[in-house]
Amino acid sequence: MAAKALLGGTFTMAKDLTVTRMGYGAMQLAGPHVFGPPADRDAAVAVLREAIELGITHIDTSDFYGPHVTNQIIKEALHPYPDSLHIVTKVGALRDAEGGWPQALAPEQLRQAVYANLDNLGLDALDVVNLRVGGVDSPTPGSIAEPFTVLVQLQQEGLIKHLGVSNVTAEQVAEAQSIAPIVCVQNFYNLAHRVDDGLVDSLAAQGIAYVPYFPLGGFSPLQSDELRSVATRLDATPMAVALVWLLQRSPNILLIPGTSSVAHLRENVTGAALTLSEDDLTELNSIAS
Repeated sequence: MAAKALLGGTFTMAKDLTVTRMGYGAMQLAGPHVFGPPADRDAAVAVLREAIELGITHIDTSDFYGPHVTNQIIKEALHPYPDSLHIVTKVGALRDAEGGWPQALAPEQLRQAVYANLDNLGLDALDVVNLRVGGVDSPTPGSIAEPFTVLVQLQQEGLIKHLGVSNVTAEQVAEAQSIAPIVCVQNFYNLAHRVDDGLVDSLAAQGIAYVPYFPLGGFSPLQSDELRSVATRLDATPMAVALVWLLQRSPNILLIPGTSSVAHLRENVTGAALTLSEDDLTELNSIAS
């Protein structure tokens, strides 16, 4: 099993919730475009079991991946779950027949989504549920009080242990916090897309996790060349460098890179042990500016 230090160390989201900073995002376990079953279900099961063997204790998922498919594979691969494993899921969207991601924020939709996550994961209570309220890669301004309050009610019923928010603005984070405590924020962020820099720092000061998704999204060819130059110098992959930049960016950042390949998963874990020098960081930070 990999030493926790090789997984970026750990982060305590709540007194009963400490996770490895290098987690695993399960979205790619479903079929193409996160729709339908995978071509090789046994390979998907193998990736999940390898993640546990490597020491990862944080898996990110949702019942709208597939839909239902990803959670069912997680249950098949890992249930009964190790005590150290924490599964984070999200609600607030559905999959339509065309493979779209329409919002599903009505109270009954949110309640049914929590029930579906519980059923397909084989759990009595969910460790963390993120309320997803924005678009695919950017927040949608406006109040989130009504849907967030539905999740608070489900938490009070014992079906959810902790709450988070996803695809949100700083103002929506503050609004959620005025209603109930949150343990994480999951937004689009990487070394080229840094709109949330201030939010990352604000959450770090509060001891709240920030979980970036699509960590390699948003690069132009020129930016990819800059990233590749650092990777070549370190004899590492561009993905590994982009991930370790996030780990060094702030101690509250948790990673959830996804893959359907055991070999790629091992590469991600190995990359988390890299250390970027000040010169490396200066070159990488120039991408955003």
